Amino acid sequence: MQILTDRGADITPEVVQEFGITFAPLRILLDGKTYTSGVDLDSSTFYKMLDETKNYPTTSMPSAGEFADLYREMAKTDPEILSIHISSGLSGTLTAAKLGAEMVPEAKVTFWDSMTLSCPFGWQVETAARMIKSGVNLETVLQKLNNMREKVQGMFTLNDLRYLIHGGRISHITGLVASVLNIKPIIGVEKQEGKYFQVGKFFSISRAIQGMVNQVETWYGTKDKLRVQLLHGNNLEAVALLREKLTSVFDCVFDPILPIAPVLGAHTGPSLVGLSVAPSSLF
Repeated sequence: MQILTDRGADITPEVVQEFGITFAPLRILLDGKTYTSGVDLDSSTFYKMLDETKNYPTTSMPSAGEFADLYREMAKTDPEILSIHISSGLSGTLTAAKLGAEMVPEAKVTFWDSMTLSCPFGWQVETAARMIKSGVNLETVLQKLNNMREKVQGMFTLNDLRYLIHGGRISHITGLVASVLNIKPIIGVEKQEGKYFQVGKFFSISRAIQGMVNQVETWYGTKDKLRVQLLHGNNLEAVALLREKLTSVFDCVFDPILPIAPVLGAHTGPSLVGLSVAPSSLF
């Protein structure tokens, strides 16, 4: 069985290489030029471009035809494909994937809605890849992914709401009011529909970071060892503060810090700082 996913997942390059994970293209349009996230546009270049332009990026998902081409090519090697995608509550990518699979009857595609994005999504992809490589059957893999979908949490805060407002991820009026009041929201992805929701709101980025730490304690307590992956746009200072506050409260095993994928950062901008977290025992 092979895995197809999309660039809404943040995964370390080492994991991608180890398991040969295939990505459907998610594209970014900026300053009149189209880029493919993670292919001809890496995170460091993307955030540098944001600093140098007054324009806002826009994104587009793969077409059904592009998915069909991917499934057709993958089926030549192995017709069994597990297609894991960014939350259907945030993107139409999964719908396009299903339409594409209908064009390729030789491919036996199983679909999985991650109901999340970024590192929590990436952890699902990585876990599925490890299990499949170990010979675990599909039913057991899906049971594990369902467990992860319920127990892994992710959230972020950001200093600049302009990109969220422009991308339509929060209401324009609400966003403008928050900007004027200098509010720093903590945003997560709820479990029922896989859409953004507000975890909390604060009047400084340092208080919002402390708010994320407090929320982790609400979710998991302080007794269990936690797996944590920190992520950011271009905000290593905030990442360092978040790590310091987490380690003062929890026993953490940290994955490598990741810059959020350009196709996600297009909607959040460079000021984002966030995390993926779950009990280590889950893995």
